[in-house]
Amino acid sequence: MSRNVTVGLDGSPESRSAAEWAAREAKLRGLPLRLVHVWEPVPEPIAQAPLLGTETQAHWGERIPRETAEALRVRHPGVRVETEQIPGRPMDVLAKASKDAELLVLGSRGLSGIRGFLVGSVGMSVIAHTDTPVVLVRAGEQAADEHEKDPADISSAATAYRPVVLGLDTEHPDDAVIAFAFEEAARRGAALRVVHGWNLPAHYVSSLLDAPEVGAELGRQDAAALADVLSPWRQKYPDTEVVEESRFGSPANHVIDASREASLVVVGRRIRRSPIGARIGPITHAVLHHATAPVAVVAHD
Repeated sequence: MSRNVTVGLDGSPESRSAAEWAAREAKLRGLPLRLVHVWEPVPEPIAQAPLLGTETQAHWGERIPRETAEALRVRHPGVRVETEQIPGRPMDVLAKASKDAELLVLGSRGLSGIRGFLVGSVGMSVIAHTDTPVVLVRAGEQAADEHEKDPADISSAATAYRPVVLGLDTEHPDDAVIAFAFEEAARRGAALRVVHGWNLPAHYVSSLLDAPEVGAELGRQDAAALADVLSPWRQKYPDTEVVEESRFGSPANHVIDASREASLVVVGRRIRRSPIGARIGPITHAVLHHATAPVAVVAHD
């Protein structure tokens, strides 16, 4: 199967927002968009009921991707839209479907009263079990949300893209995560805002009260380490504006704060081959739940 941008579709508002975002991303990448609708077969006793049976389920299952595809083709005429229906457990089907994709896009409900995500068990399981980059899109996300406001302070898809934000670990930087962020910024013609949070080693905390210059020196060292990591990438992407931010405090909190002015947030997830199952690190987990922009999770070794 050809490379594509794949989106998981279930007819919910969050999956429709994910499909719209995925269509815009497919256009940026010059790839087809693949809508994957997963349906779980009902148990045999229930399947005999006239309003809950297999035929009714198939009818609604066919209608969701068909109507979504028709609407996307109208709004995004340059994007080839394909549909596929697959029976099974959503977390298993989507993880398998992602192997043929450059990117898997999933929807996530917005937290009530708060601009953020409510990431369900399906989304978390798929993220933890696929090596393909996964993007979570909040319900209600619109194209204008990714762009700067116009001179009248109104959101508009006609203005420049907001920066792409990369949460970077300078002690264990990974090329796959960094490259993904630079590519996304380059596609959008946007700046790349690289955010790194650092904390004092335990043995420095008490001495900091007596010697504040110790903290300042550690801050300079951390900023220099960040610059060293990004130096070859600046040379590889000379047309991309890079803004480096090395800040004291929680890395997750700094990335979440930066997400308020971002078109996309990029974080990494270390691949752990363990008998107790896959895990999502605490920083990525926090960003997934509280960022206010779409979040891309890039798996790395």
